[in-house]
Amino acid sequence: MPHTIPGRNAAPEEGITETTTRLRPIPAEVPAKPPTSAGPLPGAGRPFVTFARPEVYDEDTARLRPVGARTRPRVVAVVACVVLGLGLIGGAATGSWLTGDSAGADGARGAFTAAGSLWHSVPVDQLFPPTVQGQGAGPGGADRTWTRIAVAPDSGCANAFDPLLRKALAPVGCLRLLRATYTDATRSHVTTVGLLFTKADAAAMTSLKTRFQQEGLERRTDLMPRPYAVENTVAAGFGNAQRASWTVSVLTDAPVVVYAVSGFADARAVTDPQPAEDAMESGATTAPAQAGLGHEAQGLADRIERSLRKTVVSATEKPS
Repeated sequence: MPHTIPGRNAAPEEGITETTTRLRPIPAEVPAKPPTSAGPLPGAGRPFVTFARPEVYDEDTARLRPVGARTRPRVVAVVACVVLGLGLIGGAATGSWLTGDSAGADGARGAFTAAGSLWHSVPVDQLFPPTVQGQGAGPGGADRTWTRIAVAPDSGCANAFDPLLRKALAPVGCLRLLRATYTDATRSHVTTVGLLFTKADAAAMTSLKTRFQQEGLERRTDLMPRPYAVENTVAAGFGNAQRASWTVSVLTDAPVVVYAVSGFADARAVTDPQPAEDAMESGATTAPAQAGLGHEAQGLADRIERSLRKTVVSATEKPS
């Protein structure tokens, strides 16, 4: 049952603080020595060549090819081309190795793996900043500012989702769920944003994303995420009946599902919740659309996702 809304002058409850160590930078690999240059070219003296016949034939054309005067320049030219080619290939391979370009696939796999461990290796303030700026995130490109009012303890997914959404997410598993609730500058809207860290590999995440897109699962009202309500805050009455707009994003470059759900801070029930994508369309007339709650959910989810990606990059980049 929703809780009674506290007074507007009540100070927001502080979020739960995590004391964790930051990710350690990955040591750079020691580059191997580049291949040594090829040996000297053949001697300057004219080579002594003998053949069984005074003339030889090209098999393709059956034309006579003279032997003698032009043999040495051609041999020298061929050897020079081989040496130059090997040098260029060796240099390019060494340069690519040193810069990491040849390990693009390995780098992507490393970033994917690193992202899966962020829930316990990065401070909560880095995943859910106390204040999030949303330049141009509101209706008509208006700026938004969201202030964190509560962070839920990290948990599993047993009671965090409605049954159908939990079933839809089951193929990727639930490693850990992190959630935080924010309010806008006017304290009239509340939004819960979540990071579901899965147990899946990249192929499973891609499969889930494809299913969500093809079946339109992110638009179904029976698959809305649940909010995180907190007593003695403006989100005290933010229950399931107050869900107004939402978004769900399945990432493929990280084992993470990012979602957000928004509602009114006055605990009013919403009878026609609308996906953020629809609520943000020009001319939408539903209550969530008119109040800008689609922008609240989508804007905050986008920025938390961007912050997550930056954290992954920082965790995997090689030191200079």
